[in-house]
Amino acid sequence: MARVQILQPAEVGQQGGGVGAVHGAEALVRWNHPVRGNIAPDSFITIAEETGNIRELTEWTLERALADRATLARLGHELIISVNISGRLLADRGFCDHVHAMVLGRDHGLCLEITETAVIENPTVATVSIAAFRAAGLKVSIDDYGVGLSSLSYLKMLDADELKIDKSLVTAVAESQRDRLILKSTIDLAHSLGMSVVAEGVETAEVQAALSLLGCDAIQGYLISRPVPLADLTDFLSAWGQAPRLAAVG
Repeated sequence: MARVQILQPAEVGQQGGGVGAVHGAEALVRWNHPVRGNIAPDSFITIAEETGNIRELTEWTLERALADRATLARLGHELIISVNISGRLLADRGFCDHVHAMVLGRDHGLCLEITETAVIENPTVATVSIAAFRAAGLKVSIDDYGVGLSSLSYLKMLDADELKIDKSLVTAVAESQRDRLILKSTIDLAHSLGMSVVAEGVETAEVQAALSLLGCDAIQGYLISRPVPLADLTDFLSAWGQAPRLAAVG
């Protein structure tokens, strides 16, 4: 399964505006149990972490992401593929070495997403791991920013490539001046630290337009696409290249 990420246009409301090019996709694991049906990721990911199986699951996901990206590339779709990394793996030297070996010499196009909570819980370990991942040529994204006790001071400690703003801070940006001020300050600081900014959970053109005016670099959410399997993603990408862009509001 994948969730699509779209680059924002440089300007909205001028010369048509709109949503720009497809930039990347986020790899999602889904479990359809033969008896219990669809099991929520929050359930089985937590169990995997508690039982020590999260490393095996993550390594499998990374390998699958690499294979899927190669398939997309053969079809003419060059995307960055993001994969979530559990905070419990940041201190696992063996895992970090495995990831390094996995991508060595490969045109991998991977971005590792590390949650803000994992960074706050152990900033020293997070800083070392992020530096090691980036030294291996991997992009690093700070995920779910705004879920925990967000602190702008943590951003200056982390040499990350991207900041992903959680849906909880994004939803009301079109109506709330306070939310716009908070997002604007966060986006400006992230940019000054060399990070691009992605807004998660974007569901309306009004929110997309407001985010673009604030300087947000990319968006993902139901406005663009719900999570889809690889076969449907290839169809989506082909159609996106041919269809008119979503009209921006503003």
